[in-house]
Formats: sequence, C-alpha cells, structure tokens
Amino acid sequence: MKLKINEIQSNVSNPRIIKDHKFRKLVKSIKEFPEMLELRPIVIDENNLILGGNMRHKACIEAGLKEVPVKIAKGLTAEQKQEFIVKDNVGFGEWDWAMLGNEWGSVQLAEWGLDVWQNEDEIEDIEEIIDFSESVNFIIKCDNLKQLEELQTKLNISASKLTYNDFLVKVKL
Repeated sequence: MKLKINEIQSNVSNPRIIKDHKFRKLVKSIKEFPEMLELRPIVIDENNLILGGNMRHKACIEAGLKEVPVKIAKGLTAEQKQEFIVKDNVGFGEWDWAMLGNEWGSVQLAEWGLDVWQNEDEIEDIEEIIDFSESVNFIIKCDNLKQLEELQTKLNISASKLTYNDFLVKVKL
C-alpha cells in the first residue's frame, strides 16, 4: 500500500535522530535504490502517525518522493506503539567485520551508510595521521578506594600521571 507523503504524520515523540552527514547518505540511498522502500515500508498507525521510519520519511520528502510504501500497524495499544518506536530502532546484532571486509570494499559499505574502517591506500594524507600526539586522556569511575588502588596497579601507571578525586580517575598517558 502507498500513501501520499503529505498524508503521513511525522512522530514528534520519536527519540531517534539522524545527523547531517548520515541524513545526506540516507537521502542518496533512497534516490539510488527506491525499491528498498517497498521491501521495508514506513510503519504507521491507524491515524497515519509514523511508528517506524521517521528518518526515512524525512529523507523521502528531501528526495522529492510524492508517495511512499506504508504498512499499517492495526490494533496496537498506546504502550505497544511506544515500545515499537524504540524496538524498531534497536540494533541487537553485531557486524561480522571479517566477512564485511572480505566481501565488500570499505568505500562501498560507507556509501551504503555503514560506519567503516579506512584502508591506508584510501587515505590521501597518511602523513598527517601518522604524526599524532601520543597523549591519551580518559576518566574511569571507581566505586571505592580499593578499586582505585587495584586500577592503578593493573594499569601500571606512575602516580605523576594519575589524578583522582571522589574515585574519579583521570589518566594521562
């Protein structure tokens, strides 16, 4: 089933956002492969309010689409609709990076929207990357003094590089 894009209501209470560069990738993806929308339609309730696909809807508008495929989720309670909104955006699985690296190139995967590694031969300014500061700073919270002392021992850090207050450890390597 398809609906006119202006008949679908964005869900302002959807907690999922998309950053500018990722949004541009999504718009490009929809323009290049609009058939994907047929396979993964926007999910709406009986009032045409989006439950799943808020960002795709926004990208479809930007891409200039007039109609989009939808699936109507009928009979859900208000609580089930809220649960769906969150669960639709949860990524339970993990990527098999070895398989990805062997089957596809990082450039292609990045074009498809995946945050990937960069191969050294794809980096133009490798000299700039090699010339970096060796200083690394991080903060670790310990629950008590014993944990704090164990951490210092495990990290094998000299006291001069370690500062702490209220069990917050600031380490400069």
